[in-house]
Amino acid sequence: MGNVIVAQSGGPTTAINASLVGVVKGALASDKYDKIYGALHGISGVMKEDFILMNDKDLDLIYRTPASYLGSCRYKMPERGESKDVYEKVFEVLSKMDVSAFFYIGGNDSMDTIAKLSDYSREIGSSIRFAGVPKTIDNDLIKTDHTPGYGSAAKFIATSMLEMAHDTAVYEAPAVTIVEIMGRDAGWLTAAAALARNEYTSVPQLIYLPEVTFDKAQFIEDVKKLLETTNNIVVAVSEGIRDAEGAYISATSAANDKFGHAQLSGAGKCLELLVKQELGIKCRSVELNIPQRCAAHIASATDLKESMELGEKAVEYTLAGETGFMPVINRVADKPYSYNISLGDLDVIANQAKSVPREWINDKGNDIKQELIDYMLPLIQGEVEVAYKDGLPVYAALGHLTGKK
Repeated sequence: MGNVIVAQSGGPTTAINASLVGVVKGALASDKYDKIYGALHGISGVMKEDFILMNDKDLDLIYRTPASYLGSCRYKMPERGESKDVYEKVFEVLSKMDVSAFFYIGGNDSMDTIAKLSDYSREIGSSIRFAGVPKTIDNDLIKTDHTPGYGSAAKFIATSMLEMAHDTAVYEAPAVTIVEIMGRDAGWLTAAAALARNEYTSVPQLIYLPEVTFDKAQFIEDVKKLLETTNNIVVAVSEGIRDAEGAYISATSAANDKFGHAQLSGAGKCLELLVKQELGIKCRSVELNIPQRCAAHIASATDLKESMELGEKAVEYTLAGETGFMPVINRVADKPYSYNISLGDLDVIANQAKSVPREWINDKGNDIKQELIDYMLPLIQGEVEVAYKDGLPVYAALGHLTGKK
């Protein structure tokens, strides 16, 4: 018997704690693992030896609680040749804690971390098993049909868009509403806005994803044409839309983060000012921003269920001797929706990004096709029962804040 460490990294989501619960439940059910330690604030907490002991207390409440129960970090593991002492420190702690398996729940950069640790483990002949457990609302991890967190974020976006459709439809005066949605390089989240369309509303009428070159002049023409038949136009845009030169159309952008990703904000405001300048009509912009990530009051039951299953499956695979992997979802069918889970190789998955297929976007690049709607719709199904107190949802106190379980 050995111990388990589980940690969370990257941006918080509605479903990341469901994966944590899956890992804890899987480890508790095994007679091969003893103690389960939660590392606070990801790999940084491992190096600081900052742990809490996990058990079966409050797991049902943690399951439906948004954000990272163990806290998060955005620490980038250096290449082994650059800073070997970092790896030596991590493995010194793992040895001290008598760890047999390490589970890291996160997105692309987190999968890079666990892939590097797994490779180093093989290099030094360690028997510790390393598993990545996927999560990212961006839905951009390759080799998996979709990622935990995306379904709930998509449900929030579609719900918000439907409510904005009701809000904006009441006025007679011509008006344009620009809704900026997260998505630096992939348009999966923005595409979810289309799920708001129903028998009485076509909002959003225009959708622009970063997978297609954005042309400001064509955008104005698209809006003009719609104004011939309606006074109420709602536009969904990804924060990462770019022009023909590959430059972000955002009004401003800050310096890159430590992973080399541009920090974006302002695509919606940029287009708002453009519409006012070119068309002289009322226009406002809305940036959904961080509410997309942790709106647990409108979570997808399918999303949380799959998230927990992936955590449990990760434990199952380590017990079978697997290491350096990420459990992946393979879709079997859309209607009725079905899937299975299999092994994914982190050396293949890490540092790659999955874009929305161009064939799922219309020829003009200002809307999506039915194939993408069919892909997204099963992922937002079902509601998660939430308890309320004094009119507000009841969630678990985050373990990294209380310091105890």
